[in-house]
Amino acid sequence: MIVKKQIPRDKCIDNTFTLLKEGYLFIQNRTERYSSDVFETRLLGKKAICISGKEAPKLFYNPILMKKKGALPKRIQKTLFGVNAIQTMDGRRHLHRKKLFMTIMNQEEQDRLSKITTEKWQEAISRWEGASRVVLYDEVNRILCQSVCEWAGVPLPASEVKCRAKDFSTMVNTFTAIGPEYWKGKKARKRTEKWIRGIIEATRSGKLRPGRNSALHQIAYYKDLDGKLLSTQMAAVELINVLRPVVAISTFITFTAVALYEHREYIKILRSSDENMREMFVQEVRRYYPFTPFLGAITRKNFMWKGYNFKKGTLVILDVYGINHDARIWENPYKFRPERFSEKREHLFDFIPQGGGDPSKGHRCPGEGITIELMKLSVDFLVNKLEFKIPEQELRYSLIKIPSLPKSGFIMRKIKTRTSM
Repeated sequence: MIVKKQIPRDKCIDNTFTLLKEGYLFIQNRTERYSSDVFETRLLGKKAICISGKEAPKLFYNPILMKKKGALPKRIQKTLFGVNAIQTMDGRRHLHRKKLFMTIMNQEEQDRLSKITTEKWQEAISRWEGASRVVLYDEVNRILCQSVCEWAGVPLPASEVKCRAKDFSTMVNTFTAIGPEYWKGKKARKRTEKWIRGIIEATRSGKLRPGRNSALHQIAYYKDLDGKLLSTQMAAVELINVLRPVVAISTFITFTAVALYEHREYIKILRSSDENMREMFVQEVRRYYPFTPFLGAITRKNFMWKGYNFKKGTLVILDVYGINHDARIWENPYKFRPERFSEKREHLFDFIPQGGGDPSKGHRCPGEGITIELMKLSVDFLVNKLEFKIPEQELRYSLIKIPSLPKSGFIMRKIKTRTSM
């Protein structure tokens, strides 16, 4: 017999601004306060139940109990994801759309993107060698923008790389902002959608002829469940949902550089180790450093979970950062220790920096494999291909600002190609 329990309630008219003040630790602060993995609050004027702990992701990604439609605020759709994109879909429509993304990002295509990105890194090094200083975040942003556009079949003149990369990063970095900063994100989204709509139209009219396996071709000619092509606007939104997340990996790569600086003992280990050590290192970067703070879903029906009553239509917020730092899941969670990933096992629900569950069936990011490969590539370049000095700078990052990033963007000086010893 399940004993019914009362969900602890955070006594506040609305916690939206409190969330913005506390950032990644908002949910964790309250689960500790109430000694409960479940509590109720109000966000953006709506009742919300926040959940954390080892069992929470299994509930959150249960398609019988949860849905995505209605969970994602319009203000975030208008900057980060695009209105009515795949992230807002459920059921057969979502699975059909997800199959498109999984096809675009299959292993062969991942390998092709890695090869292109390797070439862009090598081209960048020759530029960096003559520079007085390089801000890694900005440079990697451009490298990844060039790489993903070439891979996707999207024409990108050299003169536009800087502004297009900037717009992608602005969409990512302003989705929780308010006032002028948020407006910058909306303007960046509008410029990007206008550009990509033109690319879709040129493809459908025959002016552009991308490869049949390219993301551009696949999305331009993708037919939804009703057998119709996506509207030009919707096709542009979904193509941006392929391009933007790859450019956003620049955040992870910047934190990779910070990890190498803060834990220099791993540089020697990585130089003498195989690819497995690189993978363990990047997985720990993805777990340890802040990226996704939390995710939202809506309950499909009334149900009981762990003695708590959930009513149909309730917003549920999953504590992504907290679960990746939960001492019940991870030994010494605030210690950076890549070796914790030496045990090869599936982390469908206990390791969720880019969502949980099966990526082919649920809402876990289909580009997670690309993220890992491009991060491993960056480790190889930073450790084995480059020599550089790290001047005094502000490398601290905030757990209040969402998304977070080292304040300096990681400045490097006196860069040169490393000669293997």
